[in-house]
Amino acid sequence: MARILLVDDEKVARALYGDYLTGGGHEVTAVNSANAAKDALAQRPFDAVVTDLILPDSDGMEVLRHTKENHPGTEVLVITALDKVDPAVRAIKSGAAEYLVKPVAPEALLHALSRALTGRQLLRENASLRQYVSLLETGQRIATTLERDRLIQTTMVAFSQLTEASAMLLYIREPNGQFSFQASHGADDDGPLREFFDKRLKSGAPDAGGMESLPGYENALVFPAEDSDLTWGFVVLLFKGPVPPQAAPAAIYLARHLGLGLRNLGRFAEVEDLVYLDDLTHLFNFRYLQLILDREVKAAQQLNRPFSVLFLDLDYFKSVNDTHGHLIGSKLLVETSRIIKGCVRDDDVVCRYGGDEYVILLRSTDAGGALKVAERIRRTVEQHHFLAREGFSLTITTCIGVASFPEHAATMQDLLDMADRAMYRGKKGSRNVIYIAAKGLEATPAARHSTTTN
Repeated sequence: MARILLVDDEKVARALYGDYLTGGGHEVTAVNSANAAKDALAQRPFDAVVTDLILPDSDGMEVLRHTKENHPGTEVLVITALDKVDPAVRAIKSGAAEYLVKPVAPEALLHALSRALTGRQLLRENASLRQYVSLLETGQRIATTLERDRLIQTTMVAFSQLTEASAMLLYIREPNGQFSFQASHGADDDGPLREFFDKRLKSGAPDAGGMESLPGYENALVFPAEDSDLTWGFVVLLFKGPVPPQAAPAAIYLARHLGLGLRNLGRFAEVEDLVYLDDLTHLFNFRYLQLILDREVKAAQQLNRPFSVLFLDLDYFKSVNDTHGHLIGSKLLVETSRIIKGCVRDDDVVCRYGGDEYVILLRSTDAGGALKVAERIRRTVEQHHFLAREGFSLTITTCIGVASFPEHAATMQDLLDMADRAMYRGKKGSRNVIYIAAKGLEATPAARHSTTTN
């Protein structure tokens, strides 16, 4: 059954067509003018309007125009005694579903109405299907994005467009288990909303569902991004008016995919970390050294700040392998890694270059500061008794080369080469020494870099 608004200034026509439509199982409201039709449309929704073209206070084209502009989901059928082409063309172009010429038989009217309502239903189903497909595709994009910044951007756009929220905030779980603010839409990053939720997080993440209204917003909803029984983040949606009917289902679906996306992002980060870690010492490897040096050079150029590189090589390490075996040699390398890490700051980067060679990046440190750190490492290594718990108590020394940006080199490769040359200068001399980069130092033989150097 459909709700039909019948508009005709003739009482007989209203009664006749009203009987036709009622007999077809529809609920009919009959009015006699365009103004009365507008009033009726404002009071309740109708599935279709059947209107005469000629009305006393206006015409059926005005009813058609008003209906399409203000009630776009309502179909309009035009009935007229004018058997002319021009009015029919104008009506169809203006959005009329049917144009019928009087006298209209009951079967013709009901058939025309059925076609109009069927077409309306198909359009609604197509719109619903398009919305579902859009939601599905958006969810897949969120779940498969493996870059944090892109994931945040995609999430914000998706929630904003598909929920029509007035404002939203996104929080993501950090490795320490705490939730941190990531982005907002429709609200200031440092405004009262951010302050409210930051305080709320001190007592734990807010529960899913509705929460107390906030100033300026009629409704506030929280949607946790969960996967594998863990909450990876949550989205807060705020509405200045009523919540759109599609908002909650869309948000629940998107939040579920956001949880999957954040979990995948974490797993990818773990795998990515393994790519940049040395298998033996768990320090960063040469691949990561190239990446971080390139970034540090660019940052130093922009901020006009120095940094330094230490190139470290153990003295006579080959004799440790020859005397005690490679297993003991490997354990000594691991212990050396711990010593070096203990001699530098948390912000500095320690990498295993290969074999018994290490490279240390000292951030915001000039040559003078780098020499002090190098001496601390040299002295600590010299005084340390390695593998004492295993009963060996081995001693070893090291040569360290120092090069600073921009004092000694202006590119990543040149800086690393200058530090390597300075270290090699010590290897050719007394050993257990520190050399600073200088012009004219002999290049390091390519064959010297191996997994077991002397």
